[in-house]
Amino acid sequence: MDDQSKPSEENEQPQDPVLEDDRRGGDRRRSSGTPPEGVERRQWQDRRKIRASEGRERYLDMVQRERSMFMEQGVSRSTEQLLDMAGAVAPTDTDDDTATERATGDQLRSVLPVQAWLPLSIHLIGLQDGILKIAPLNDLNDRQVASLISTAKRSGFHVEDVEIQVWDRAELMDTLRSVHDLSADRCEKTLSQWLADVDNGLLLNQFQRDMLAEALQLRTSDIHLVQDNNPDAPNWIKYRIDGDLIPMHLLPADAMARLTTLLKRDAGLNFGDRVTPKDGRFAFTWQGRAIDVRVAAGPQAQDGEKITLRLLDRAALKGFDVLFGRHPDVGDYLATLLSPEIKGGGGLILLSGPTGSGKTTTLYACVQQIDRRRKHVLTIEDPIEYELRYATQWQVRPGMPGGEFADLIRASMRHDPDYIVIGEMRDGDTVETALRAAESGHTVISTVHADTALQTFERMRSLIPPERERSSTYTLAQQVRAILNQRLVRTLCQGCAHKVPAHEALEVEEVAELEIDPNSVLRTHNTSGCDLCNRTGISGRTLLLDAIMITLGPGQRNDIYEALTKNVNSISEKDGVIVHTRREGLIDLILSGLVDPKAALSYLEE
Repeated sequence: MDDQSKPSEENEQPQDPVLEDDRRGGDRRRSSGTPPEGVERRQWQDRRKIRASEGRERYLDMVQRERSMFMEQGVSRSTEQLLDMAGAVAPTDTDDDTATERATGDQLRSVLPVQAWLPLSIHLIGLQDGILKIAPLNDLNDRQVASLISTAKRSGFHVEDVEIQVWDRAELMDTLRSVHDLSADRCEKTLSQWLADVDNGLLLNQFQRDMLAEALQLRTSDIHLVQDNNPDAPNWIKYRIDGDLIPMHLLPADAMARLTTLLKRDAGLNFGDRVTPKDGRFAFTWQGRAIDVRVAAGPQAQDGEKITLRLLDRAALKGFDVLFGRHPDVGDYLATLLSPEIKGGGGLILLSGPTGSGKTTTLYACVQQIDRRRKHVLTIEDPIEYELRYATQWQVRPGMPGGEFADLIRASMRHDPDYIVIGEMRDGDTVETALRAAESGHTVISTVHADTALQTFERMRSLIPPERERSSTYTLAQQVRAILNQRLVRTLCQGCAHKVPAHEALEVEEVAELEIDPNSVLRTHNTSGCDLCNRTGISGRTLLLDAIMITLGPGQRNDIYEALTKNVNSISEKDGVIVHTRREGLIDLILSGLVDPKAALSYLEE
């Protein structure tokens, strides 16, 4: 081979997120899930910012034409609102060193505890270069200003001073009413007033609104209501926050019956039927944005009823840059697979994990990543959770002719889709039909229940009928591009977590098991909590990945097929397979101070 045929060292820098040694079958495991440092880190950040900006610009012409049509119909919608409704993820500065010095008012309100600013009657304008800008309704004393700065600092923002802006009083009051939605702060007061006059329909409607606002303010994903006519049975309203059910409000049976009837009526359900399980939904406006509330009703005990509300906030949908902030190579690899330049390659992207592990969130993030202006995305869901603009969404109708997942997948291929998104693979017919769709050149994205990324292969094979196991397994080996097994782990409140050396937080054998420096400083759970975390010591959840990315071409996958038929565990050792283990992800989260080390050990045992 002559010198000209050899790649120069300058040109060996890979442009694709898949590292060059991964292509050659070298080191397939990243040493850490953290983003790279130095030049490579900046290149990753630049690519992600460009990708996010393109996401906003790709729908701009469509949105402007839609806005003109809406204005002719008397409907007022801003360009930003329509872009948000289209699912165009706005560029973020979360990776910049200046991120803690700059924030919009909405970002401040979503992070700072409501009790820190709501009683002060102030409008949070924004944070820029360490200066927190506010518009107060009344004068603030030095102690209130100092307390606000302290809370902002403990919340992770760099605040050096507060700048007070003088607004017109009437304009400021209108802003406080429209932006802050003060109803969330008066939920308990409204409830006591309503229970004193339980027949008052106005107070009932007000409590329903205040309850939903309170739940959204507390980052609630689901609201559980139990209406039981047994006088000895409690009628609780519970919120699911960060994965845990928290009892919030206790109501008498007659009051709960009125509330459940109102919720069912708003959802378009037959509120006289308490026996048949049923589903509905209604819209709710909070802080200027529409929240979709999905209502599920079913029987409870002898003559009661169980209502579960799923709160679907479009603003809570996350893009790749947020979801895979600690695994940028995974986000870049998926973005490459979903690129509009790739056509006819097909492939299968699988998201697995238990219920409540964020699979649907990642699924919608994939859809938002796709350029729906140029490509046809068709989703098949049960039920449809978020309505997506510029995508075709089909609702599964179990029990109806042609309404099952497999029937709709077969029908979808006659509608010229580029991407087929399947809500869940539940049976062999669905798996086989999805594999045929991927084999015919469509990119198929779906979810399946499995405990690990490797077990996802076994789960898929277990659903395939025995008489077609060989051929379908071969197709599976050929078409799988990526498997992401997910967990959501609770993160520590950064404002109150204890800092201790590893050898004090863990036993000697536990330090050895995690392979960390005994003298490294870790954060541990403060069970007393603080005002930032509502006295729980926990603030939010983060994604824990167990991922397999197969970068091999169709002609190089015989080893994958052999591993599937003999020993699926050997797949991670094959050339061209990149693996992110749950273990390395947990160690990264421990060292970053996001997860309690004792809690992390319990995840390792799983």
